[in-house]
Amino acid sequence: MLELRNISYEVNENQKEKDILKNINLTIEDRFVAITGPNGGGKSTLAKIIAGILKPTSGQIFMDGEDITDKNITERAKLGISFAFQQPVRFKGLTVKDLITLAAGKNLSTAAACEYLSEVGLCARDYIGREVNASLSGGELKRIEIAMVIARKTKLSVFDEPEAGIDLWSFNNLIQVFEKLHQEVQGSIIIISHQERILNIADKIVVIADGEVRGYDKKEEILPELLCTSGGCKFYSEGGR
Repeated sequence: MLELRNISYEVNENQKEKDILKNINLTIEDRFVAITGPNGGGKSTLAKIIAGILKPTSGQIFMDGEDITDKNITERAKLGISFAFQQPVRFKGLTVKDLITLAAGKNLSTAAACEYLSEVGLCARDYIGREVNASLSGGELKRIEIAMVIARKTKLSVFDEPEAGIDLWSFNNLIQVFEKLHQEVQGSIIIISHQERILNIADKIVVIADGEVRGYDKKEEILPELLCTSGGCKFYSEGGR
C-alpha cells in the first residue's frame, strides 16, 4: 500500500516560489490506478516523487507502513518500486538482454529474456543483442522499458505516459500488456495517462489539476465526468471535486 500525506512540491521560477503540487493526500492499495488531468497539472511530478527522483518540499510518503520520504530512487527500487520514464533513457554500451537481465535480478537465458520482449510486441531475435542507443526509436525504447518493468515484478510499478511515442498497432498491444499485468501482478500499477482506453481498464482514477487532487474514485464514477463536452470537463475546471 502506498500512502501520500500532505505532499507539496515547489520550484523557484523567476525568483518566485511556484506551487507544482499542493497538499496531495492519496492512499493507493488497488491493483490498477490511473492518474490523469490536464497538461501541467503536476501528474509527472507526482510520479517522480513516488519513484524517488524528486523529493517533496513537504509531506511524507509511506510504503506498506514504512516512511520512505527520504529514500532515493535506488533505495525505493530495492523496496519494490519500478518506474518507467515518459522519455526512456538510452544506455550506450548495454544490450537489450543486459537491461532485461538486470531488471529481473537474476541470470536469464536468451530465450527467457526474449519472452519479455515478445510480451511487448517486439521480435526478440531482432532486438535482444542490440545496444540501447540512438539506433532505437522512442517507441522501441518505450516497449523495452516496459519489458524491463514486467521482468522486475515489483509490488509497485509506475508508468509515466507509456503511450507517448507509440504507434497505433503498438498502442493496441500495450493495452493487452497492461490488461495482462492487471490480472497477474500481485502489487499495484500506477499509470499516468490521458488515454481513455487506459483509463477504462483501471480500478480507480485520480484526477489532478493545478497541483491538487480533484477526484479519486472508482472508474465507473470518474470516467463519465472526464468525457469532455462543449461545456468542458467538470474535474478540470475550477471547483471540480
